[in-house]
Amino acid sequence: MTDEQIQAVAATAKPYSLVLLHWGPNRTMDGANAIELEHQRRMVSLRADGIIAVLCPVASDTVAGVAIMTVSVDEATKLIAEDPCVQAGMLIPEVHLCHGFPGDTIPG
Repeated sequence: MTDEQIQAVAATAKPYSLVLLHWGPNRTMDGANAIELEHQRRMVSLRADGIIAVLCPVASDTVAGVAIMTVSVDEATKLIAEDPCVQAGMLIPEVHLCHGFPGDTIPG
């Protein structure tokens, strides 16, 4: 690619919010399975509403998942703070501004 082509692609980048969910100290607390089910229900609902563009659970002892949200960092922070697993201390969120390219997808 030429420098001009790279600059043209870079100019299409849009702001998104990157949410990293780390396992918290209450991951295995009593009732964790029911709380996690509510978390999953909520995340899938936010995805269906277009608020979460990409949702990726992570198989790790430290990171639980990653989401790319179509809302501002402030709104993403507010939404994720309302998550049942976050409120229970099962997950610890980290929210960052990121940039992505409209139309990018995860291969099917």
